[in-house]
Amino acid sequence: METIKYGHNENQFGELRIPEGNGPHPVAIVIHGGFWRAGFGLDLMEDVAVDLTKSGWATWTIEYRRTGQEGGGWPGTLLDVAQASDYVRTLAHTYPLNLDNVVTIGHSAGGHLALWTAARHKLQEGSELHTENPLPIATAVSLAGVNDLKKMHDVHAFRDNTLSQEPNNPVADLLRGEPEAHYQEASPFEMLPLNVTQVLVHGALDVHVPIGISDHYFQWAENMGDFIKYIELPEAEHFMLTDTNTKAWSRIREEMDLLK
Repeated sequence: METIKYGHNENQFGELRIPEGNGPHPVAIVIHGGFWRAGFGLDLMEDVAVDLTKSGWATWTIEYRRTGQEGGGWPGTLLDVAQASDYVRTLAHTYPLNLDNVVTIGHSAGGHLALWTAARHKLQEGSELHTENPLPIATAVSLAGVNDLKKMHDVHAFRDNTLSQEPNNPVADLLRGEPEAHYQEASPFEMLPLNVTQVLVHGALDVHVPIGISDHYFQWAENMGDFIKYIELPEAEHFMLTDTNTKAWSRIREEMDLLK
């Protein structure tokens, strides 16, 4: 494993793992969750990256600026993920990577970022998030992903109001308290159709990201013509999807093997 910086900020780096063999290897851009917050880092996806590398994927596990850090949130978090993804082209000058088969795979908030990375080719030049010539993504894999920012925002707002507690809305934090102004550019649901193959995996027992978010996203994506596969795991909760010792992860690995 090599730790490589893709930018100048201390949080702009990734961990690159190359599998055995001559390559060129398919590439998995691995994106951690944690509701985009500073308290959570790429170590959350270390076991996933190691397991995928053993199965033949070159893995690029990326870190990015998060809310609670200088430059985190809108637009820095999203721009970091874009920059880290495009940096795969630079890595390919040194390592045997197959740029024709780059997959994003993310969990929870990372699932949102995995889909958004695949969708950002649709951003217009006037957008703060627009970058030239984004790296093409072959498939985006969302594991219990926050695929619809508005729905996730509204879920947290309802909980806060119902429980009469201090606001705890990670979507509002990500979008700097102006969610309505940014949904069109930051939420994969609003960017449909993505015109990229997508795989959604969600556990029915998830109490952190409601499975209804993936249900609704899948229906709309399919109706709009995207090629999308949806796997509901009836006995899985949120964190089982990144625990490589679970049946849930074994099922995800099967899907990843199909994408190589």
